[in-house]
Amino acid sequence: MKFVPMACALPLFAIVAACATTSEEGASAGSTSAEAPVAHAKLVSGDGAARGNVKITQAADGLHVFVRGEGLTPGLHAVHVHTTGACTAPDFTSAGGHWNPTGRLHGKDNPQGMHMGDMPNMLAGSDGTGEMEYVIPGGLISSGATPLLDADGAALVIHAQADDNKTDPAGNAGGRVACGVLTAG
Repeated sequence: MKFVPMACALPLFAIVAACATTSEEGASAGSTSAEAPVAHAKLVSGDGAARGNVKITQAADGLHVFVRGEGLTPGLHAVHVHTTGACTAPDFTSAGGHWNPTGRLHGKDNPQGMHMGDMPNMLAGSDGTGEMEYVIPGGLISSGATPLLDADGAALVIHAQADDNKTDPAGNAGGRVACGVLTAG
């Protein structure tokens, strides 16, 4: 039996390992998978000024919502998904009430709540910007029994005040200071 020095075996092992990694990466890079459904909106104020944006991505655990607000008064602001895809200025009442396909009452602290469109408050800093991330459990963009983008669409609304998380129907969140119509894609 011939002895092979360890110094000769290690480079061979490294080459085999590198090829295996490259093959796996190539297989996953070449595979085709459907991209997750997405909805997005540009947020505007009642006078049409830019107030940020929102992106909602469907995942196995629900809808992943990312909101970036700008030009807001510093402090806490309620953020909700509303049931109608319309943002008629100046008050955005055209967006209807909170998205509530399960027929519950408002707020995470309400024993009979919460609407699917209820989300945590967003903090706007002294520069008027704020960000919020949240998962709406079980939500779907455009399929299933309770799609976000149904026949009349949906909108995302930022309110003037914080949501108290219990008062029906809107958490005493005040006026609607920014709105964006959600669209697929």
